[in-house]
Amino acid sequence: MLKKTFLRSLKNTGLTIALLMSASATIAQSRLPVTTLNAGIHLIRAEVAATEADRQVGLMNRTQMGLNEGMIFDFQAPAMVCMWMKNTLIPLSVAFMDADGTIVNIEDMQPQSLESHCAKKNVRYALEMRQGWFKSKGIKTGSKIEGVPLGSKS
Repeated sequence: MLKKTFLRSLKNTGLTIALLMSASATIAQSRLPVTTLNAGIHLIRAEVAATEADRQVGLMNRTQMGLNEGMIFDFQAPAMVCMWMKNTLIPLSVAFMDADGTIVNIEDMQPQSLESHCAKKNVRYALEMRQGWFKSKGIKTGSKIEGVPLGSKS
């Protein structure tokens, strides 16, 4: 009887550990509020990183991202900003945009790199998409992303 009780307790402990590990993985892949942006005819489902903490984490530790999914970083006011890829596992392209959504410049970034990629002037937003997404859609410097300013959308 003692052996059965011990085995049942061990099984329950293992289940608890598995559930905690699953919850931990979910937290690592947690999602932020989402907004829909337009790049011409292309719809983008973008998570919104509007707080300092959310901007610092960004897309770190994500192992996958949908074809038209990305993350928009709202810096709240025009600023000279740079992005890097520490702990980011997916190759990304970043479009730096002014307050009305006009793209200032686009940079390709390599996974897990500390190399800085900077806006060429003060910008309000940065939009990260899978690497090559902008190029494949014909979106370049001077193109406009509709749906900004973000305001209270989510």
